[in-house]
Amino acid sequence: MAHRVLCPKILQSLRNSTTTPLLRTSTTTLYSAAVPPPLTVSPLSLHETPDPDPITPTPLSSPTTTILNLNDVKELFSSVPTLKLLRSAANLHVAAIEPMVDLGIWVMNSKLMTAPVAREVTVGAIKHTFYEHFCAGRGPVEAARTAAKLWDSGLKGMLVYALEHAADNESCDWNLDAFLKTVESIKSLATCSVSSTVVKITAICPLRLLRRVSDLLRWEYNNNQSFQLPWKLNTLPVFSDSSPFYHTPIKPDPLTPEEESDLHFAQQRMLKLCQKCVEVGVPLLVDAEDTSVQPGIDYFTYSAALMHNKGDNPIIYGTIQTYLKDARERLFLAAREAERMGVPIGVKLVRGAYMSSERELAASLGVESPIHNTIHQTHACFNDCASFMLEKIANGSGAVVLATHNIDSGNKAAAKATDLGIKKGNEKLQFAQLYGMADALSFGLRNVGFQVSKYMPFGPVERIMPYLLRRAEENRGLLCASTLDRQLLRKELMRRLKVTIF
Repeated sequence: MAHRVLCPKILQSLRNSTTTPLLRTSTTTLYSAAVPPPLTVSPLSLHETPDPDPITPTPLSSPTTTILNLNDVKELFSSVPTLKLLRSAANLHVAAIEPMVDLGIWVMNSKLMTAPVAREVTVGAIKHTFYEHFCAGRGPVEAARTAAKLWDSGLKGMLVYALEHAADNESCDWNLDAFLKTVESIKSLATCSVSSTVVKITAICPLRLLRRVSDLLRWEYNNNQSFQLPWKLNTLPVFSDSSPFYHTPIKPDPLTPEEESDLHFAQQRMLKLCQKCVEVGVPLLVDAEDTSVQPGIDYFTYSAALMHNKGDNPIIYGTIQTYLKDARERLFLAAREAERMGVPIGVKLVRGAYMSSERELAASLGVESPIHNTIHQTHACFNDCASFMLEKIANGSGAVVLATHNIDSGNKAAAKATDLGIKKGNEKLQFAQLYGMADALSFGLRNVGFQVSKYMPFGPVERIMPYLLRRAEENRGLLCASTLDRQLLRKELMRRLKVTIF
């Protein structure tokens, strides 16, 4: 087994190793996603508020370069029809009104949804507003058509059948069938129009079982010599010494025979999905979730990656949420072990989406939150992890999807990739933003030649509503932070109006 493979001395040397930051250090304040930066991005500091025991970056010797140009709205939105611009501006304006989001969440959670007429009205309103703006369609075929349209505008699609939190094997089997049909639908498309498909492990493994597996993995890490897991497959490290372990305060019982059987079924589902992705030639990205189940998710992901990632191009990607204090170390540990084993590692980097619930749980238990104390620390962690993966790509190993709506991080990564000589069309470097959001950043990165994808959830309105509800709650701040996009959309609409009039 490859769990806890690095001894304390190696871990300490890893902590003291150097990673080149994305840009030269400066005294300018970092922008959070909630405060949009000016259109011209300047060099910013990576470590205004240091993390505990940080990886110390070595500054670049070359001067900082501004890569993205968001001032030319005509070029930025040249591929977007005026009607779509109008709809986007209207939907983003409504989504930025927090009381409106609160009201929508309350309605969807209320008893009104049990009344047929009220439900029909609500579902209809959602379908023709937020659903059509943020979702790619009802099923795989419709989503594939939406991805093809994206390809016409120079962007790729990441197809996401928005299923999660299955309760039993029957639900998991149904979800697997939906995922397999999604991958199959990609065959009919231009090969380059879809960059990947996405899965949540909670959709193919019962949530209760995934919590049990995570508890057992945590206990094994802390009691390596005396605690064995006979069902465990070979994997990469899923913990560091700074990972949160408060979810498992007492020794968990071993899996029952029935649970081991269910785990085998879940692993077989993952195997079938991976095999289908290999057959079609499309990467599979595994989404991250909350820390109570993330060890189990990483276990599924890394064990699959060891089986299927061959040669130079990984096909199974895990996700690192860089708002977690242990994110940097976990990434470095997993990447180091993958390199030792000769396996290419694929990683999607995100900031994270479960901040409120994670902090609330930690506070209720009287323990330290696993989330960074400041937004600056989260930015620094994302940028360090991005820098680390970009250097791996430049050295010929690894692949990364930089999923960010932050203009500063996008510019830094683009500048560093250019400085490292990573070619713009290199498939190992992808940028990604949510479908219906951060279009200015997407088009800006596209215009300078980088590979850019949109995270495209799809599914029937009724089935996808729980997913939309969770996303609305998690991305509340992000929706309110779309000021820059709204400004740019209005600017381009006014420009087109003037051209029409005069």
